[in-house]
Amino acid sequence: MSRRAPLPGAAELFRPTSQRGDDTWPVAHASPRRGSPRQKHTSKITVYVSDEELLALEHARLALRATHGLAVDRGRVVREAIAVVLADLDERGEDSVLVRRLRNDTGK
Repeated sequence: MSRRAPLPGAAELFRPTSQRGDDTWPVAHASPRRGSPRQKHTSKITVYVSDEELLALEHARLALRATHGLAVDRGRVVREAIAVVLADLDERGEDSVLVRRLRNDTGK
């Protein structure tokens, strides 16, 4: 006989808590550009991030799973984020989030 209390499994901890069929990006424009799903990719890059950025990425991944029922890896989150930013750049150009943020970083 074990003295351990029974603990909930992963299925109970990470079950969806709400039904939301809306997967649109909360901006005024929609884009056909999408990140690629989990698959064998033919190209690879290495990106160095700070500890805080990695922690934020992991928190986002866990929130996607716990809150939205989406079990995705960090690579998928990054590919989707890249697709969103590049679509915004294609559509808005000079006024895109990417251009504005990079300008602020360089002081131009």
